[in-house]
Amino acid sequence: MNASICFFDERIKTTFLSLASSAEEDRRIHAHLNAAFDVIARDSFCGIQVPKRLIPKSYLATYGIDNLWKYNFHKSWRLMYSLASDGENVIALIIEWLPHKEYERRFGY
Repeated sequence: MNASICFFDERIKTTFLSLASSAEEDRRIHAHLNAAFDVIARDSFCGIQVPKRLIPKSYLATYGIDNLWKYNFHKSWRLMYSLASDGENVIALIIEWLPHKEYERRFGY
């Protein structure tokens, strides 16, 4: 089932769009994110579902989500997203992308 890709909020969308005109490494991350979005749009369950008990409290408080998915992309970067539905379509809500070390800190590993 195909999914629509949406950003959780405008700040995340703005950050993503700014990568395209930033330093070379940021432009690479932008390209890899676009490729990841394509994969998720084709198969929204391609990521690894984070068990509910491991979803950081900050995510629950900030985003009010009840499911979280992790997609590994470009070296050790992680893309975090949640899935929702409008009744007919699956929507992948992009929450953030972060390098593995920051991911480990956020999730307390």
